[in-house]
Amino acid sequence: MLYDRLASLDLQIDDHTLALRERDTSSGFTRTTTIVSLHGDGETGHGEDVTYDNEPHYDLAESDPDIPITDTASFAEFSGTVADIDLFFGEEPGSSIFRNYRRWAFESAALDLALKQAGTNLGEQLNRSYSPVRFVVSTRLEEPPTGERVVEWLDRNPDLEFKLDPTPEWTPELVETLADTGAVQTLDLKGKYEGTDVDVPADPELYELIRDGFPDAIIEDPNLTDETQPIFEGHEDRVSWDYPIRSIETVEALPWEPGWLNIKPSRFGSVQSLLDTIEYCQKREIKLYGGGQFELGVGREQLHALASLFYPDAPNDVAPGGYNDPEPTDGLPQSPLPEPGGPDGFGWS
Repeated sequence: MLYDRLASLDLQIDDHTLALRERDTSSGFTRTTTIVSLHGDGETGHGEDVTYDNEPHYDLAESDPDIPITDTASFAEFSGTVADIDLFFGEEPGSSIFRNYRRWAFESAALDLALKQAGTNLGEQLNRSYSPVRFVVSTRLEEPPTGERVVEWLDRNPDLEFKLDPTPEWTPELVETLADTGAVQTLDLKGKYEGTDVDVPADPELYELIRDGFPDAIIEDPNLTDETQPIFEGHEDRVSWDYPIRSIETVEALPWEPGWLNIKPSRFGSVQSLLDTIEYCQKREIKLYGGGQFELGVGREQLHALASLFYPDAPNDVAPGGYNDPEPTDGLPQSPLPEPGGPDGFGWS
């Protein structure tokens, strides 16, 4: 088992610190995250809390609570300890998945620290090699949607690939324009979200338009109803799942064995759940690609490291942070990202 190679890593934590990050995004909101840093034995490990509500980040920074994690233990023992701590300290988060996001911040920081204290990196510890990482640029189109944003990016770099979020305002003419670029790899229907700013209701007309207009693209997170499920009959291998995927059990609960899955590490909460799910999918030849949560710091580097080790050639939604800026710019890293030069820890630099 992959996790067994990490569970017994020695881990010494003497202290922790927290730091806020904020940045405007191309999706029209200000992203706030918290960098969790764990210190011990002369090393520091980092993780990133990607909770989407901003207030919990401000509350955590202002209170800077005493978290009972300072001790000398193994990584597995730390994981068990942090699982039992209420990291929202009596407050109820806006969504239950935020508890996984915050736990992941502490677990990834602890893994980073344990690997550094052992003088190794994630690839070496898992006996896997780093590879260059292909990435796609994820963006919503302008309102009303015209495709100008995609064209502007392609004018800067004609080799870019994209993951786009269709909406009911998309027209056949727009779909034809986008499809003609040959750059659209994934269409995220966002049909599994509920009560968020990005919800898109099940729309048979939109689903058929996307299915037929992009015959080779991955279609992510449709909302399957009596009206929409027949649209994907014969196309099941093109359908991918993102929002529901948090464990092996959530994969097994899907309406059919998937052809693709979007792996967002923070959704799993624990390193063990993430690695067990990756291993489960590999054995069943379920194809994987990495996904991000608008990480602003080390969390994005960790996405790159995992993609590099497990699904480097997939259409990974892990573009460097500059691609999330409100306006396209020049001089950004190009795909594929070169593999790192053997850094210690759980990262990519």
